[in-house]
Amino acid sequence: MAYVVDLTARAERDLARLYAYLDAERSEAALEWYRGIKAAILSLEQRPNRCPVAPENEKLRHLLYGNKPHIYRAIYRVLDKEKRVEMLHIRHGARLRLRIKNAGD
Repeated sequence: MAYVVDLTARAERDLARLYAYLDAERSEAALEWYRGIKAAILSLEQRPNRCPVAPENEKLRHLLYGNKPHIYRAIYRVLDKEKRVEMLHIRHGARLRLRIKNAGD
């Protein structure tokens, strides 16, 4: 059974900022890359546990997308009982580790 992929408000903002940063409205290559990261995120509905555990918290996982030096991390948690993936944050891979206030259960 497939999982539902939900983006938090923060993850939605991250994607919107990434779209603007890439200037995807004016660049076909940037738009294609942006569509690729969105497709990669949505692909988690089939096998959400395929990505490694995030170093910030063992309850979180992260999907890596892109090629060096332009690798982005999509940080999420899998809620198996609900068959849901909650996308928490999307950030450049070179940034410092995310500080987690409360990853929940």
